[in-house]
Amino acid sequence: MFDGKKLDELKGALENWEQTTLKKSLRQLPERRKDFLTTSSEPINRLYSPLDIPELDYAADLGLPGEYPFTRGIHPTLHRSKLWTMRMFAGFGIAEETNKRFKYLLEQGQTGLSIAFDLATLMGYDSDAPEALGEFGKCGVAVSSLKDMEILLEGIQLDKVSSSMTINSPAAIIWAMYLATAEKQGVRLDQLRGTTQNDILKEFIAQKEFIFPPASSMRLVVDTMEFGAQNIPLWNTISISGYHIREAGATAAQELAFTLADGMEYVRWGIARGMDVDQFAPRLSFFFNAHNDFFEEIAKYRAARRIWGREMRETFQAKDPRSWLLRFHTQTAGASLTAQQPENNIIRVALQALAAVLGGTQSLHTNSMDEALALPSEHAVTLALRTQQIIAEESGVTNTIDPLGGSFFVEAQTDRLEKQAYAYFRRIEEIGGVIPAIERGFFQAEIADAAYHYQREIDKGVRNIVGVNVHTENKPLTVSILKMDPNGFERQISRLNEIRQTRDNGRVGQTLDRLRIACLGTENTMPCLMECVHAYATLGEIVGVMKEVFGEYQELSVI
Repeated sequence: MFDGKKLDELKGALENWEQTTLKKSLRQLPERRKDFLTTSSEPINRLYSPLDIPELDYAADLGLPGEYPFTRGIHPTLHRSKLWTMRMFAGFGIAEETNKRFKYLLEQGQTGLSIAFDLATLMGYDSDAPEALGEFGKCGVAVSSLKDMEILLEGIQLDKVSSSMTINSPAAIIWAMYLATAEKQGVRLDQLRGTTQNDILKEFIAQKEFIFPPASSMRLVVDTMEFGAQNIPLWNTISISGYHIREAGATAAQELAFTLADGMEYVRWGIARGMDVDQFAPRLSFFFNAHNDFFEEIAKYRAARRIWGREMRETFQAKDPRSWLLRFHTQTAGASLTAQQPENNIIRVALQALAAVLGGTQSLHTNSMDEALALPSEHAVTLALRTQQIIAEESGVTNTIDPLGGSFFVEAQTDRLEKQAYAYFRRIEEIGGVIPAIERGFFQAEIADAAYHYQREIDKGVRNIVGVNVHTENKPLTVSILKMDPNGFERQISRLNEIRQTRDNGRVGQTLDRLRIACLGTENTMPCLMECVHAYATLGEIVGVMKEVFGEYQELSVI
């Protein structure tokens, strides 16, 4: 893209600039620090020019929006035609409370649901299980049976709204409850649109909400992929998630590499099941973090599209261009929120959201200012939604496609992240693949080292966090905290007891027996799970049967 002679001339001009103009300026006004770093501790040059991207090939490396290699976006018109889905993550307490929050957010202009489940649900326990004590409704809504899901979605037209569900190890069961609820509403399964996170690999790597061993867990994921491809063509059966990897302390390059490595592993398992790659790959989606470093995050999304498009087309021989597209949801960085001066989080989130939009996201959640203290209040979540709406309606950044494309700095960062990702792919391959790398603790150790390094930079003052180690205040907090229904737990337990007493327990036993047989064999478990939830078998009962067959995973400590 650049003429060699012109690059030589530019090199000479830059050397002369450094010895004259820059040198004189630095004598009068020294730079603020010796080293400038990204959030991932990567060094940043003083100036970027064509010399930093001398081999850039416009057609091969950038291309045009909506065309391979998709660096500049997967849609020809991006946000000029359709804004991203504004999908605020919500869930707390009992199903009735979260249903009310969903309806409020839809009234305020949210364009998709995003369901957060409490820890008991995420771990496959009913709300009244001894292991769930003290966790009811604290990090999401409690869903122990189809009845909870029915109440959660009451009055919401599931054929009109797309839903995202952040659930992983018991994802197939919770998805079955969602599908059964739709059927009871009279909605056809092929009308449903949405996403199940269902990314068990990142649970083993970072978030640790796993139940079954890796191979059995992957079998359940592939069951949903196969069932979805056959019956729910508009549903994304996996949202391959870098978000939690980043929240655990990973760098941008680690988030990019580990997420795409996981994605390629799901593709391998789908092919091994006997599915054609183009049968399921178009419904794979991704979920990335938007952290503090504005340009590094934008470059990460651009590199992700380019790598995924290349690997799907060249490595996995996908023929359908839809299989080459990396479609992704973004959430602003929860780990960047501070309990100190929580109003500062509004500004952090706005910048992170802007990076996601400039990076070409298809869906976005903006964190609320009070989430370092508690689940978001109605006031805080409204401000977070308004942040997206102001970016969409007032900032002008949606008027053109990939406005930072061609920036010497952004293109150099995109290339750097791509190279670092491929270096990680090679290391993972040398270990034997994603699951052997998980079992050896490779991912966990890499993330732990990065998290430690980042925290040390804060502790030493190398990295400044406003309100934490610079510009601090000694003022009492004045932010109102969300208050949940104090009787919610008792209401939940009462409902569970009533379900167990009034359902057809003979039918429940029969469906659980059929599920046990399916788990012992090789048939797809989704039809059996649908039978179980329709009979009002509880989450804990279903997971209990699966534990009998699959066992429970115990992670080896990483030293």
